[in-house]
Amino acid sequence: MGVLGHNATPTSDIVIDVAGVFKTFRQRQRSEKLIEAVKGLFRPTIREVYALKDLNLQVERGEIVAYAGANGAGKSTTVKILSGMIAPDTGTVRVLGMNPLHERVRYVGRIGVVFGQRSELWGDHPVAASFEWKRVLWDIPHERYERMLGFVKELLALDEFFNSLVRELSLGQRMRADLGLALLHEPDILFLDEPTLGLDVLAKRNVLRFIQDLNRERKVTVMLTSHDMSELEQLAGRIVLINKGELAFDGDFGRLRREFGEQRVLLIETPDEKPPTLEVAQWVKSEGNRHEFLFDGGQVSIAELLERVSTQTQILDVETHRAPIDDVIADIYEKWQAKKGQETVTE
Repeated sequence: MGVLGHNATPTSDIVIDVAGVFKTFRQRQRSEKLIEAVKGLFRPTIREVYALKDLNLQVERGEIVAYAGANGAGKSTTVKILSGMIAPDTGTVRVLGMNPLHERVRYVGRIGVVFGQRSELWGDHPVAASFEWKRVLWDIPHERYERMLGFVKELLALDEFFNSLVRELSLGQRMRADLGLALLHEPDILFLDEPTLGLDVLAKRNVLRFIQDLNRERKVTVMLTSHDMSELEQLAGRIVLINKGELAFDGDFGRLRREFGEQRVLLIETPDEKPPTLEVAQWVKSEGNRHEFLFDGGQVSIAELLERVSTQTQILDVETHRAPIDDVIADIYEKWQAKKGQETVTE
């Protein structure tokens, strides 16, 4: 049994351990003015971009962790560091007890990586050729290969296009094939960066179901990024938010909603097309005599809202539900950006 950490989790159960990681990129700046552009050839202006700032993160075996943030927050940089593609400037990274860079050959045999914007499949060859190529290159034992091939074919329904050319596949088919390819060597951890990017509703649902089944049946640890918060909430029990390279939130979705305001939607049907006035709720829109408001369930109760409406007009029907998680996250990003702007002004 592993040594117990401060949260009483055996260290043997921690498969991702990131401590004090910083990562900076240097970007050459070019001026639109000709004279300054010529000067820049000899004395270039370099801008430092801080992708990650003192990142600390632990993930336990068998977890599905959603890793989210606005564009440029540092999500993809984190995934690239964890997959051994790039090195941090400072800090330590241990995944499955290994250093992703220094023990790369052994390490890549234990992880699977899928980038929604890229593919490991050979475009001018059948899907089957890419699978066979991986079997040979990775020296996957024949029995193990056949077992995993049968598993991913069944779970991802690959048979229908397994012998088709990759360039002739739909986005959804290509993503399913990429996922299957990433699993052939039976990885312990799966890193997914925007795995449903560009997929239609049905293809998304199939991919999400597959990730859930894989985690449940094979106990594979999954860390995924996505801009679609609803799919992250559907998949993961835990969400980690990163803002400007810094860890900003780490917890479950319920706690996220509570900490940043329990935003709810209120739909009221009245005899009038003019919406009632509610100072403690934000009017969103009206369609005929149905009026939609947003309110913070932690600050005001539904009973109080309905009482205020009843003093102005008759209530014919009421409906309330939690605001979509995408709206909650968008509000969080907006607050962070506003706070950053205020800090910049006061410095």
